[in-house]
Order: sequence, then structure tokens, then C-alpha cells
Amino acid sequence: MKTSLILGVTGQDGAYLAHFLLRHGYNVVGTSRDAQMANTCHLDRLGITDKIAITSLAPNDFRSVLKVVSAIQPGEIYNLAGQTSVSLSFDQPVESMESIAGGTLNLLEVVRYLGKPIRVFNAGSSECFGDTGNQPADENTAFRPVSPYAVAKAAAYWQVSNYRRAYGVFACTGILANHESPLRPKRFVTQKIIQAARKIKAGTIEKLELGNLDVWRDWGWSPDYVQAMHAMLQTDTPDDFLIATGKTNSLRDFVNLAFQEVGLDADTYVVSKETLQRPADIQYSALNPSRIETIIGWKSNHSLADIVHKMTLDELF
Repeated sequence: MKTSLILGVTGQDGAYLAHFLLRHGYNVVGTSRDAQMANTCHLDRLGITDKIAITSLAPNDFRSVLKVVSAIQPGEIYNLAGQTSVSLSFDQPVESMESIAGGTLNLLEVVRYLGKPIRVFNAGSSECFGDTGNQPADENTAFRPVSPYAVAKAAAYWQVSNYRRAYGVFACTGILANHESPLRPKRFVTQKIIQAARKIKAGTIEKLELGNLDVWRDWGWSPDYVQAMHAMLQTDTPDDFLIATGKTNSLRDFVNLAFQEVGLDADTYVVSKETLQRPADIQYSALNPSRIETIIGWKSNHSLADIVHKMTLDELF
């Protein structure tokens, strides 16, 4: 039985990945900064809390990472920990860099130090590309990050590349586009939209206030994306891949679909406020995932309309 270690198992992707790996016969160990206080609500919803072990690990503490990896001796490690919010990173830039770049570096150095045949997946971000304009970004596109979160993710990406080339560590980064599910926390704009549409329909609130509605993103479905993570660690040679749908939509499109799901006209209820806009933001993000489709055979299976529909109905899969 293979053993996998998931850093950040209580998050959206961590929970879905744990569920996927359990179905494929893995022994799954997850980490949280404080295992005794870990919020297992996502794992509870997927019905797998009692099927995995959760241990305490602080990614920015080298000794903590070394202790856990040495004890568990996993064959695969999925690094999904660290700060996850672009918006929050503007308020907490130092924490973003320490938890993302610092945590990734500690993990890589532990794997190098132990000298074990451990395969490492690192969760990267398409935010690193910045504004792509009309030319879709791929694995060869230069990074131009515009947020502390993206800067930290870019640093982690190059750390993974360096350890792979310099030390022969089997490590790779999945450059993840935006991906959603009902497990998204409410602070994320997509979940905020879904919940507001429901509440307006129920008559409990009257309006939804958002920032810039004319930003464009590539949105995918989280259960699809964790399959790509796993597939990347099953290859003979480690490499980095862009994980995306290849289709770009505006936030306005997302809003309109969400309100259509509850039978309402978004224009009547949604207000755009300049005070809710980020200090710096990506206007347009277009992505080309053809390389992972060709080499690994992974392809996204859900459209934006599918995703909004499932989130509205609270369908987990």
C-alpha cells in the first residue's frame, strides 16, 4: 500500500485529493498546523475523516517538516499548504512569502536531506503569469506576478525547478488555474457569489456588492484538478505542467450564471464598488493546457456552467 502525505489536507484540494487517493488504495496522512484543532469540515462532508490520519506540521519550521516526513516515510508528498488567498496576501505579504516559499523550501530540503525516493507535487498558480492579454500562457510563458501571493508562488516554482535540476529530487509544480467546488471557503469571490444569489432568492439579503466584474479567468472544477496532481507524480520523469481548462470567462459571466441558476437577473441585484477592488489585479488571464493533455492525457471535464450549477446545488462531485 502506497503512503501519501498531504500538506494542507483540510483545504478544498486537500480534501478532494485525500478522497481520490483513498479510492485508489493509498494510505493517506494529512497535516495541519495543529492536528488537535484542525477544522475537518471538508473531510467530514466527504465522509473520510476517520479514514486518514492527521498530524501536526508547521511548513515554515524545518525541524517540524523533517520530523513528520521521517516518521511517515511517504512515497508521495503533495504540498497544498500555505496561504491561499490573493486578496489576503496584500494584507499579509510576509506571511504569504514565509508560508508558501519558505514552506516549500523546507519540504524540498528535507526530501533532499533524507535521500529517500519521495515524489513531490507542489501546488503552483497561474496568477504567476500576470495579465496574459490575448496570447494564452503556457509552460514557457514568463512570470509577471502582480500580488504578494503570486510572487511567493513564483519563488516556490523556481525552488522546485532548482532542486529537480541540481539535486535530482523528483519534484514538480502544477501551475493551477482557478478551480472551484462547494468546498470553497466563503471569503473567495466565487463562493460569495453563489451564497449571495441563494440568499437574495430567499429574501434574506437585498444586494451583492463586488469589486471589478470585468476580470477574466480560467475556472475549473477541483475534483478534476486533483486527478491531474496525482497523474503528474506517476510519470517516469518529473516536469511542470499547466493545469487549466483552456477557456476564459469574465467574473460577470460567473455572476450571471449564478443568478440564472436561482431564476434572478443579476443586473438588478449586483453592485460593483471600487472600494472592493484589489490594489493590483490581473485583468485578463488566458491559458493553454495542451501540454498536459498531450503528454499525460489529463483534460478538464467541466464547463463554467457545470461548475456554477454544481456549486449552487451543493453537489460535491
